Amino acid sequence: MVRVRFAPSPTGYLHVGGLRTALFNWYFAKKHNGRFIIRIEDTDFERSKKEYEESILEELRWVGLDYDESVDKPGQYGPYRQSERLNIYKNYIEKLLNENKAYYSVLKDDETIFEDNNLPCKYKNNNDFSIVIKFKVNKNEEVSFTDLIRGDIKFDTKNLEDFVILRSNGIPIYNFTVVIDDYLMKISHVIRGEDHISNTPKQLLIYNALSFEVPKFAHLPLILGEDKAPLSKRHGEVSITYFRKEGYLPKAILNYLSLLGWNANEQIFDYNQKYQEFELTNVSKNPSVFDYNKLLWTNEVHLRKDSLEEIYNIFFEWINFVLIENKLSKEDEKFIKQVIEISREKVQTLKQLYEFSENFFTDNFDYQEDFVAKFMKKTWFEKLLKNAIDEFSKLEEFTVENIEKTLKNLSSLNITGRKNVYQSIRGSILGKTVTPGLYESIFVLGKERVIIRLKKALEYSKKISF
Repeated sequence: MVRVRFAPSPTGYLHVGGLRTALFNWYFAKKHNGRFIIRIEDTDFERSKKEYEESILEELRWVGLDYDESVDKPGQYGPYRQSERLNIYKNYIEKLLNENKAYYSVLKDDETIFEDNNLPCKYKNNNDFSIVIKFKVNKNEEVSFTDLIRGDIKFDTKNLEDFVILRSNGIPIYNFTVVIDDYLMKISHVIRGEDHISNTPKQLLIYNALSFEVPKFAHLPLILGEDKAPLSKRHGEVSITYFRKEGYLPKAILNYLSLLGWNANEQIFDYNQKYQEFELTNVSKNPSVFDYNKLLWTNEVHLRKDSLEEIYNIFFEWINFVLIENKLSKEDEKFIKQVIEISREKVQTLKQLYEFSENFFTDNFDYQEDFVAKFMKKTWFEKLLKNAIDEFSKLEEFTVENIEKTLKNLSSLNITGRKNVYQSIRGSILGKTVTPGLYESIFVLGKERVIIRLKKALEYSKKISF
């Protein structure tokens, strides 16, 4: 069975590169009816934080990359954690020591004073010495593997020194723990970033020393910034948490990340269906440049094309996530969906959607200064609004067609020019002059609310007139 894993370190928030790695693993598992496993590599106790682990797991949930296995203990439900597996690793280190494939290295003042696979008692529990365990590398051997993306890769052990597998603090290093975990978890394919290629020879030596079956490897191309350096904060924000707060859609993020290194044959798609086409042989060897504008465009397309029900639900989730004082109630579902429908053609993110449509959901908004100056303070404004209130009050059927006729009738009264009529009504009911289509906005607000807002604007204009 295909079994893959995503193994983040909880030393920071989930990076877009990390999510791309998780996504390609998820694609591969789904394509082959396999298992997608999460393993938290948290043995760096100084830098690992629970808040980062929780954030990583939450972002994976948010984007929809569900994992298949978990540790299930009383009061605990979650992924595998290396910090809970230290005794397992030490058993295998003992095995290597017993077989003379590893040895103790004793240091004092950074100078090596003893090395052997048996440790004399005088060094034990003595704070004057620093003791590590090293893996013994046999020289002048060739270590090779076939990368499913890059082909055959070979290393000569003459370029490798004996290396530490257990630190002086008793914590095993990454290159050792990852081998033990991948073996015991029966990982069939290790799909990870190309920056791990340099780790692979050490890991292969450990596989061989323990007589473990070696998984297949596939090293993904790096994601770069515009300067062709590995993508980092100096290029801009790179955490999934940031993009979530900014109002990007999960589907859009996964859609865009899919294009970084994989020839997907199309630009816009639903990752839930796209996994059926995923092949590691179609993953490029070459790095990809992260284009913030392309991500924004992808998000814009999904915001406009994805189902209204889906956007409605993710919109509410976003509002709760960013802790905006919620002026929305799910009891107003029909109204909110109408607002989203007429607004989403004008925006690119959920954040913009909220800012653009906010005044639909409250009558207590401020009028923009330029609207007040250009329209409310004009001598014709009061007469126009009185007529508008009368005309809308007479409407028995409040349809888009009748709203359009009413506005045209108001323009024909020659109180002011047509543009002034439309912008005055727009600003009066929504506080600003850039809104969704005016006919549709009036219709969605409804007759009663429109008249109330026109009356409010009229009273406000009287107070500021001079």
